[in-house]
Amino acid sequence: MYSFRNDYSEGAHPKVLKALTETNLEQTQGYGLDPRCQKAADLIRVLCAAPDADVHFLVGGTQANLLTIEALTKPYEAVIAAHTGHIHVHETGAVEATGRKVLTVPSPDGKLTPAMIESVSELHSNEHQVKPAMAYVSNTTETGTVYSKAELTALRQCCDRHGLLLFLDGARLGSALACSDLTLGDYAALTDAFYIGGTKNGALFGEALVLPRPRADFRWYMKRRGAMLAKGRLLGVQFQALLEDGTFLDAARHANGLALRLRDGIAALGYSLPVESPSNQQFPVLPNAVVEGLLAMGYEFEVDHAVDDRHTLIRLVTSWATPEQAVENFLRDLAACTDPR
Repeated sequence: MYSFRNDYSEGAHPKVLKALTETNLEQTQGYGLDPRCQKAADLIRVLCAAPDADVHFLVGGTQANLLTIEALTKPYEAVIAAHTGHIHVHETGAVEATGRKVLTVPSPDGKLTPAMIESVSELHSNEHQVKPAMAYVSNTTETGTVYSKAELTALRQCCDRHGLLLFLDGARLGSALACSDLTLGDYAALTDAFYIGGTKNGALFGEALVLPRPRADFRWYMKRRGAMLAKGRLLGVQFQALLEDGTFLDAARHANGLALRLRDGIAALGYSLPVESPSNQQFPVLPNAVVEGLLAMGYEFEVDHAVDDRHTLIRLVTSWATPEQAVENFLRDLAACTDPR
């Protein structure tokens, strides 16, 4: 059977492995100061239309999130996020361990809106409370939803009114780029920091953090937090391979396309998907007996939460490496499961 648990179960895109093999015996300077990282960073600056941006290569998303928030805010300041935000529910208090509080607001679809930012800002108005300094969003969100250019622009304008920074978690930015009207140039123009996620879109590991307005001291934060990889060139090689000829977007389009095939096939069987997701994450509601039947067959996926005493919402995630046949097999076996409704 097949695992739809996440989009980083597999190793690396063949193009990435080929590049790593071909450069394996190169001797370079360490800590991201090598020619491979410089070429990858230059490529990202061109793609973002941001010639003066800083680009830092990091190993993973949690590392990128805590470093960016720590470096761009003060200890008495706070970050506003949707209650589903990764920094709130999936990072073991990593951000708050830096002294920065995460202020959450309920969000029905995982998105942060200007109205939500306003509501939190109004409640934190003096020195007896933490001071909101940043809005945190992710694209795609934890619920598979995607911000449009208009929505991100509205957030930018709201943040400017309140003197807030806007930070975008791009762990699944490939998926968002493949199904929205936002470009890398838009992200560079509308945010104070964002990153291009490689771990979940074809890299062995790695995220490329883009700071449109450079911070001269950021590498000090990296070193202090153990985020400066000695063999930093491994990150540069991977991002150059993924970005230089469109492989990054092709990989994301593959994942999104198969997720939509899952969505349509599940809906055709009469099951609901309460979250309208155009991305590589889909959230169907299935009878408990059907969920148990699929698990017994050997399928793997996240069991999100109980909808009622008879139904459960699950998460299905496709990746750059998901075979079409795995999706067809799942839909076939889902149809074959007894439906007790």
